[in-house]
Amino acid sequence: MNLMRKFSAAPDVVARSVGDETVILDLASGTYFGLDPVGARMWQLMESGKSLAEICDQMMGEYDVARDTLERDALALADDLANKKLIAVSNEGG
Repeated sequence: MNLMRKFSAAPDVVARSVGDETVILDLASGTYFGLDPVGARMWQLMESGKSLAEICDQMMGEYDVARDTLERDALALADDLANKKLIAVSNEGG
């Protein structure tokens, strides 16, 4: 996984905002997953077609966080979502 990757929601996944959080339903397994407000913002930006690098650029202006911490957290979230088959990783961007 690298910061140039782009993602999309997996075909059997539905996500809804609930307040400032996001709830993700994996229709294939019937399992729900929750994202806190920061994870929800990352999900929103992933769905808009941005790469992880672009997501980090955007979020640097929205949150008081060190760039390396944000990048590490973005990569960890993307890895977790991919491992749970909630997102599809694009071949674009390496």
